Amino acid sequence: MRIAVVGAGIIGVTTAFELSADGHEVTVFERQGSVASEASFANAGVVAPGYVTPWAAPGMPAKVLRHLLSRHAPVRVHRNLDPATMAWMWRWWRACGLHSYQANRRRMYRLALFSRQRLHTLTRALQLDYERAEGYLVLLRTPADLEAVQPGLKLLGESGTRFAMLDAEHCRNVEPSLDPGTPLHAGIHLPDDEVGNCRQFALLMRDEAQRLGASFRFHTQVRRIEPGPAPALVHLYAPTDVLAPSARSKHQASQEPRETQFQPVEPKRDSFDAIVLCAAMGAPALLRPLGLKLPLLAVHGYSVTAPLRQVAGYADLGPRSALMDERYKVAISRLGARVRVAGSAELGGSLAQHHAGALATLHKVLNDWFPGAAQLSQAQAWKGARPMLPDGPPVLGKSGIAGVWLNLGHGSSGWALACGSARLLADTLGGRPPPIDTEGLGIERLRG
Repeated sequence: MRIAVVGAGIIGVTTAFELSADGHEVTVFERQGSVASEASFANAGVVAPGYVTPWAAPGMPAKVLRHLLSRHAPVRVHRNLDPATMAWMWRWWRACGLHSYQANRRRMYRLALFSRQRLHTLTRALQLDYERAEGYLVLLRTPADLEAVQPGLKLLGESGTRFAMLDAEHCRNVEPSLDPGTPLHAGIHLPDDEVGNCRQFALLMRDEAQRLGASFRFHTQVRRIEPGPAPALVHLYAPTDVLAPSARSKHQASQEPRETQFQPVEPKRDSFDAIVLCAAMGAPALLRPLGLKLPLLAVHGYSVTAPLRQVAGYADLGPRSALMDERYKVAISRLGARVRVAGSAELGGSLAQHHAGALATLHKVLNDWFPGAAQLSQAQAWKGARPMLPDGPPVLGKSGIAGVWLNLGHGSSGWALACGSARLLADTLGGRPPPIDTEGLGIERLRG
């Protein structure tokens, strides 16, 4: 089959690989200049199936309200929310009931566990190196923090996730560079979980997909999908220089960045047997004219990445793998010779506006646990729009529109769910039985 994949984040790239591996002729359309350039660019990198849970959970609305005036809030809500965000929050609130939460958590865990297995299979078979490190440690600062995670520990036990409760001394055996001056009551160690560089993995999978024949068309934005006997992509826009080289002096060329803009070119209609939408926040605008209103919301997250400081007599002062500060919901990840601290869930606002408080929280958590470990003068701050559905799980499979398939809405768990979602989509599209139960992952649940 000739298949178009729209979007080349971690979801789109893994989908393109799996479809290519099945023998399909795949073309990927991406509006940016490379893969994993938006929501997949600088995420925490954690792959921990036991901690892939819906944001819509019992008690969560009350927690959000309590955090509104907190200086270091893990969740931030802008004052001026548009009607679409308010409608999404209403659906999210309705999904916070215990029954809905339990069903959605089972769905996400099932997919996350399969996705980790598929990630390991690909890593071994293709001999991929993407700054992977094993182990995940959840830090509990106080007895109150330990009490608060008891329901989660019960769910970990029921799901069969391997974990160990550690006292402060044993936590520091797992992560020797933890600052002894920061109060630490206990920790949860998950030895089967891991951290890895999501963007590096995406770049490697692009290469593998291309080796199998996939074509990537960057700087190309899909403006419309036109279903027909064979669905067709139409109105592709490509970037062109604002100033032609002849209009700029040599001095300008050396001093000014080259500006680009999207400007209409001759509309081009490409026909495909199937179109798979992996375009994250770009998907609703493509689906709306076709009669499908998908309740996707951009929940913004932040990260700060910096080189680790090398000290004579020590390998470095940073973490060995990945940690989570349970109180602030902030992850600290080891990525090669760098450390990344990531967190925050921000509703409203825009990608262009960085919230100083969110970045201050990341710096605080890093300094609490690994003071002086990072060369912060070289730090890079990032903000990404994570495409989240109100009830938690992504939507995979048929859209209800002839020839149009969906792999969308993974929220903050895109990296943890990518490989499994891609394999499920490829099997379903190819008419094969899926390797796991896909109940509750289709478009039907959002129409119910």
